[in-house]
Amino acid sequence: MRLAFETIHGIAVPAVTVTRMRELCRVATEESGLHWLQLMENAGRNLASTAMRMLGSHWMETRILVLAGNHHGESGICAARHLANRGASVSLCLAHPRRLSETASLQHKAFHATGSLTVAARQLPGDDFDLVIDALQGASEEPVPAGAIRDLILWANDIGSPVLSLDAPSGINASNGDHGGTYIRATQTMTLGLPKTGLLPDLTGSLMLADVGLPAKAFHQLGISYTPPFGVDFVVALRALPTA
Repeated sequence: MRLAFETIHGIAVPAVTVTRMRELCRVATEESGLHWLQLMENAGRNLASTAMRMLGSHWMETRILVLAGNHHGESGICAARHLANRGASVSLCLAHPRRLSETASLQHKAFHATGSLTVAARQLPGDDFDLVIDALQGASEEPVPAGAIRDLILWANDIGSPVLSLDAPSGINASNGDHGGTYIRATQTMTLGLPKTGLLPDLTGSLMLADVGLPAKAFHQLGISYTPPFGVDFVVALRALPTA
């Protein structure tokens, strides 16, 4: 099944594979002057905003956990910082704390300055959080998750808290929707830039699209027909339209 997407206002939004999305980001950063850190910061800030809206007016009274891996983990850590800076009770768990990239390390240092806690996976409590943010894998075509990523996916599913996934639920091939059975059961997914072709409605929960600041020139250069769907917002709801 090939998916088409549109906003609730009927604006068509093209879907792309993970490889195509990476090429779009490459063009945006290498040829249009943007820096990867700008895209990452925009993603993290939008993720924090989406989390607060998902929790409702009493979000400051809730407990939030961010699970961050190596792919898109920087944006998850960034979201944790923005939430903490607004007074939210937020904890961060790193899947691979000794294998952080340079940018993830910088984000983690900034998060640490908020005074919030980084919790080791083995120290995660068995009780519920009001929201778990899944930034373990993002949109990828990686094989069935293993090791710490797999363990955290299973833990998150087991406690039954609402889950907000970043870009795609971890454990799902975001290009075709395949999975090996071990994947995040997302309540809501905030995908970045453009929806991915494997974001099947029964796998993503409610689907949102976040503006990360990709310039029109990048879409045009890759021949992607694109009408900005955001209006005055930076995150909009999407619905999938199955086609032949």
